[in-house]
Amino acid sequence: MRRRVGALLVAPLIALIAGLVALLPNTPAAAGTVSDYPEFPYPPTTYSEPFRGQFHFSSQSGWMNDPNGLVYANGLYHFFYQHNPHGLAWDTMHWGHATSPDLVHWTQKPMALEPGVHPGTLFSGGGVVDKDNTSGLKTGALDPIVVFSNTDGVSIFYSNDNGQTFQAYDKGRKQITIPDESRDPKVIWDAARHRWTMVVWSNQGGNGVNIYTSPNLLDWTLASRYQASWLFECPDFYPLPLDGKSGQQRWVMTSASSQYVVGTFDGTTFRTDWTQPQQMDLGTTYAGGTFYAAETFTNTPDGRTVQMAWQGGNRGSTWTGNATFPVTLALVSTPDGPRITRTPVTELSSLASETETWKNDTIKAPKQRKPGKEPKAADNPFEDIKADTYEITAQFDVQGASATQFGFDLHSRSDGTADRSVVYDTAKQTLQGKPLKPRNGKVTMRLLVDRGQLEIFADGGLYSLSDNVDFDSAADSQGIRLFAVGGQVRLDNATFTRLNTSWGTAQSTLLSNLKGPWHAAGGAWTDVSGGKRVSTSGDGFYMSASSGADAVYQGDITLDTARAGGLTFRANAAGAGYTATLDTSGVVKLWRPGKDIAVRALPVSAGRTYHLKVQTDGARIRVWVDNGTDPVIDAADSTYASGLFGVNTFDGTATVQNLNTGPGGFSAFPAGRWTPRGATWTVTPAGLRGSAAQNGFYLSDRSGGDFTYEGDLSVTNGAATGLTFRAGSDGAGYTANIDTNAGVVKLWRPGRDIAAYATAITEGRTYHLKVRTDGRRIRVWFGNGAEPVIDATDDAYTGGLFGVNSFAADTVAQNLTVS
Repeated sequence: MRRRVGALLVAPLIALIAGLVALLPNTPAAAGTVSDYPEFPYPPTTYSEPFRGQFHFSSQSGWMNDPNGLVYANGLYHFFYQHNPHGLAWDTMHWGHATSPDLVHWTQKPMALEPGVHPGTLFSGGGVVDKDNTSGLKTGALDPIVVFSNTDGVSIFYSNDNGQTFQAYDKGRKQITIPDESRDPKVIWDAARHRWTMVVWSNQGGNGVNIYTSPNLLDWTLASRYQASWLFECPDFYPLPLDGKSGQQRWVMTSASSQYVVGTFDGTTFRTDWTQPQQMDLGTTYAGGTFYAAETFTNTPDGRTVQMAWQGGNRGSTWTGNATFPVTLALVSTPDGPRITRTPVTELSSLASETETWKNDTIKAPKQRKPGKEPKAADNPFEDIKADTYEITAQFDVQGASATQFGFDLHSRSDGTADRSVVYDTAKQTLQGKPLKPRNGKVTMRLLVDRGQLEIFADGGLYSLSDNVDFDSAADSQGIRLFAVGGQVRLDNATFTRLNTSWGTAQSTLLSNLKGPWHAAGGAWTDVSGGKRVSTSGDGFYMSASSGADAVYQGDITLDTARAGGLTFRANAAGAGYTATLDTSGVVKLWRPGKDIAVRALPVSAGRTYHLKVQTDGARIRVWVDNGTDPVIDAADSTYASGLFGVNTFDGTATVQNLNTGPGGFSAFPAGRWTPRGATWTVTPAGLRGSAAQNGFYLSDRSGGDFTYEGDLSVTNGAATGLTFRAGSDGAGYTANIDTNAGVVKLWRPGRDIAAYATAITEGRTYHLKVRTDGRRIRVWFGNGAEPVIDATDDAYTGGLFGVNSFAADTVAQNLTVS
């Protein structure tokens, strides 16, 4: 969804943003750069601020609006969303990103799409998982996530690392160009015709959607247009079985304001005999209201159609906006025709901690129910409950009810006031002023009460109302009153369920294959773009839930002001076990409580990232530093046979990243320690990762004159990476690189481009380079080709070090060999 003041920005959102101007930070929203992508600009939070939803997703900080590209991929639900991470109002749209294993416990992740890194206007769009690799974009073992964005046409972005990074397909050029104003592409898999379908809102002659089809997500054909005055922006389009019967499939077309129609789709054209749309949610369905721009997940593992929407009415000191709680959509027959039902996903029960039930009670109006007068205890079964976040389900028999109204006062106080009342009017047959007829003489309602959100469901999900409420979480404002007015009503049954917080169960920026939840044992640990940062005055440990005996364990550590830091293993929950430590006194040390097992002299500098690896075999413990072939420590100790994996820092600040067990890592030719010269170099299971603003080198201590040097290289995002050889300690020498900007394989040295071979280099794709030197002659092979693509001569350097180069890019190098 795009917002343009004076054109598309509706009045309620203008008022909302105007009210937020005073809250904006001093700096406006900013575009990112490749060297800090993916960006993680968020200040620490415990997610416990007033009005912050405890089981509704909100961004860690900044502004959020539309859900985008909701997918289930590679074992996780991914929630992308329109986002300004640098302010509390709409500005300079990014795609925010959060993940969840269960649709309930969300973890904020670094930015998915950033202006300045990814081209185009990064406004609302959709996403899919290309499990069959119809696009050919897959480069590794994971299924690609492919997302669609831009305005007045559609651009494509894709990720092969489960959303950690995204590349722009075809440099972000629009694969669909629409001459009229357009936005908000949504893509689905049309299983019946084994192809993809896209709907894009455009104002071609009025509101409506263009419908496109594609066999491969890349080449699109305009199939038809569905036009409707009510269909304004953020369309969604999906099939649902009527009454759960697979042979009774219908198609649903929705707008941003939750209006929808039901019809048929023949793979080309959507048709409906409805003359007017229905409203899916009864909240304030405008931009900035309480329900807008809903989108459904694709590729859910159990086939459910799960939906989330934007609630703009929630805000706090550091964030604006939240998402509705995920619901499962269904299509049911009613006397008025097929209608959508919305039901909270069953995974909500994972937050339940306390339940109370009541049956067969009569709720009577007090003789005098006045402000400041508390009803008698007998009139309120919930009298003894104090709660902040919870769920209530209740069924009332209204056939013989004499009460004119009944319902719940939520977050009530002893003075008779409450933050919100949920009221059923028996004469008007309305709930919160919206029509709700009894079914078989019964009225059933389900309330989800969070700190800043209230969602009401009734009539089997046919009634849905999403709201934002600033609930007062103070202890004296956590009452619940079940009341009746003007008579009595029969309560068939009611259930109260206390709901715990869903936050803090996974890692935002720490990349690791170790199991959580992690816990701190000393020190203050926070999320930063480079991983997990700690500040501690003594020993600080951060411990995973994974344990082991014999293992290979490795990770990256950067000592900022800390005196020491390293890998902890075979430890208890407090960190007592073995630790392999880098110490700025100039040593690497293996120690356990009460004993330094082994010490090796080694220069250790503040601000530099080091890679540590530990291997345990029974009592034998070996330690490697900076990808050297030989261990710097080879010792024996039998005090601890097994235990938890974690990290340690002592006296200061440090950052840790890429904590992994298993053999994965940087595979390279035998050498001693490697040395960085510019850029940041870390080791992931996929290989050596470089992140450079300009030129950066990672150099081995091995040198040569004539040789064959080869390896696998990729540019995740940015300009170039290559093999460096015959180089000095500063990296000055020859480099054969792949350049995404110029579209070349190039041989260069400082001050001179020696030769180039034109070929498309795609971000995110891995390429094999091979270099052979024979005196002045230098040849370069590309992609396992039989013939060199470069055959040149130069005599500036006759011998020197082997290494890799990264230029204005995030890069990966792996499988380096020298012969």
